[in-house]
Amino acid sequence: MNLVILSPEKEIFTGEVNSVTVPGTDGQLQLLNNHAAIVSSLTKGEVKVVTNSGEKINYNVTGGFVEMLNNEISVLVSGVA
Repeated sequence: MNLVILSPEKEIFTGEVNSVTVPGTDGQLQLLNNHAAIVSSLTKGEVKVVTNSGEKINYNVTGGFVEMLNNEISVLVSGVA
């Protein structure tokens, strides 16, 4: 899966990942390969990324949106703490 995390100021992350966990408005969402198409708002919390090499990266975000379609994930955040 390809992941892009963007803030208004810059591109925070781009690359191939195994999984992404985001703080959805109604609870945490974990996105895996071939996940159904989804769009959700995000609350303040932690975005957890596991890359294809197994590296774990965490970002504290202040809110935003996530979209997944055809194994392409876009996370648009209002800010990263």
